[in-house]
Amino acid sequence: MQVSENLRSYWRKNLRITAVLMCVWFAVTFGVAYFARDLSFNFFGWPFSWWVAAQGALIVYVLIIGLYAYLMNRLDVAHGVAEEE
Repeated sequence: MQVSENLRSYWRKNLRITAVLMCVWFAVTFGVAYFARDLSFNFFGWPFSWWVAAQGALIVYVLIIGLYAYLMNRLDVAHGVAEEE
């Protein structure tokens, strides 16, 4: 089965988007949590490191999901594989 150049390009861009967003996820999940203990001041009565790990990471995760959906919709339209509404 032959795969068209359009689909190869689509798949390469899909993998690139996924890899970049997974790197962001990794940095937020492990990098920020590792360095959070150095943030030793109180923020609304709680240690700031707790706020970064508990609240900031969740916000970034939601932004990653939204950005992925937006970028994939644009990629689908650009390569002619978008779902018809």
